[in-house]
Amino acid sequence: MDVTAVQRRTLRLLFGTQVLAGVGTTIGIAVGALLAARIGGTAVSGLASSMVVVGAAALALPISKIMTGYGRRSGLVAAYAVGLVGSLLVVLATVVESLPLLLVGFAGFGGGSAANLQARYAAIDLATPERRARQLAVIVWATTLGAVAAPNLTSLADTAGINLGLPALGGPFAASAVAFTIAAVLLYVFLRPDPLLTARALAPLPGDPRAATARDGFRAVFGNATARLGVSSVAVGHLVMVGVMSMTPVHIDLESGHGDADVLRIVGVVLSVHIVGMYAFSPVVGWLADRLGRQALILVGAGVLVAACAVAGFSGHSTAWLTVGLFLLGLGWSATMVAGSTLLSESVGVDVRAAAQGLSDTLMGAAGAAAGALSGVVVELAGYPVLTLLAATAVVPLVALALRPLPTGPAPSSSGPVGQSSGDPSGPVPDLGSISKR
Repeated sequence: MDVTAVQRRTLRLLFGTQVLAGVGTTIGIAVGALLAARIGGTAVSGLASSMVVVGAAALALPISKIMTGYGRRSGLVAAYAVGLVGSLLVVLATVVESLPLLLVGFAGFGGGSAANLQARYAAIDLATPERRARQLAVIVWATTLGAVAAPNLTSLADTAGINLGLPALGGPFAASAVAFTIAAVLLYVFLRPDPLLTARALAPLPGDPRAATARDGFRAVFGNATARLGVSSVAVGHLVMVGVMSMTPVHIDLESGHGDADVLRIVGVVLSVHIVGMYAFSPVVGWLADRLGRQALILVGAGVLVAACAVAGFSGHSTAWLTVGLFLLGLGWSATMVAGSTLLSESVGVDVRAAAQGLSDTLMGAAGAAAGALSGVVVELAGYPVLTLLAATAVVPLVALALRPLPTGPAPSSSGPVGQSSGDPSGPVPDLGSISKR
């Protein structure tokens, strides 16, 4: 089997399904708060995005367990299936006007986000060491294409839903259900051979990798300084980004002195530039991570996050400086996410890789949820500049970790002997015919 050809085919498939799922995820999130406000009131509108984040974080470990036992294809399909069910529950909640059902649906909808996040790991199971970060970054970037297209499709989906007899704002979630279904079917049919199972076949281990548990993933991460740095990079970058970004619209509202229409326009511009910083340059970030090294780029990302907090915190009434700060915030997040995810993946054995990645995404989601919840309290008590100062302070432990020398050599397997950190096509290739059928 030509492993290079398998990797190219895997990347093309993941890229296409990420664009599609990006549309499905964003088209729902775009109207989630509005739908929650109409059913439960303005006070609960923020719970829409919170439940999506919580749902995605809660699913990370179960999905990684499925991947450990059955491969990436089964795990991604299962995540999209949960997202599909969640989308349908949201549609049902709009029909019966039930807030509890709506919130449960939003949590299930998070399955689409969980799948989008886990897909970045599938992109590097068979990648060569010198191209891992950029191939992971390309899949992150693909989600952006769907996210950019989604807002332009929201009105069309809503109109189509109304024509089919659905209540207003139900149509976008019906469209999300269709997008998740198509992505799941494409992955189920075409993600063969499975990249994770193929990587295992290329680096055979003495034990059964399907028996790896979440506890094994925990031990693999926290017993390995390199893996700890990777997980910390992802979690801290997400914590800082969510904490500052979530309160920026409130800061604009308090500082601008403009009417609602102007505030919304300013918020739209600032957050759009922020999203550009998060995703648009991810291929470049991946290339730099491969050229400069993961550890060096984590330090660069941490520095950019601190600069972002300083610029945003001291922006005052200046929309221009606030926009620059939010752009840097997105760029710093991109660097810590891409470099940290790649470093984690190549620093643990292939037998516990999925479990370790699931743990990382769970911690990332928990960090983001905590930051989003606490940021409002900080702004209420002390103001936006203090929030940005605290966010910058949270980067300090990450810098301390990244400055420490890391051990070199191949990643250890959970079974004890040293194993390859990814499938290396340079080694002897076993008969993978059975894998291609799974």
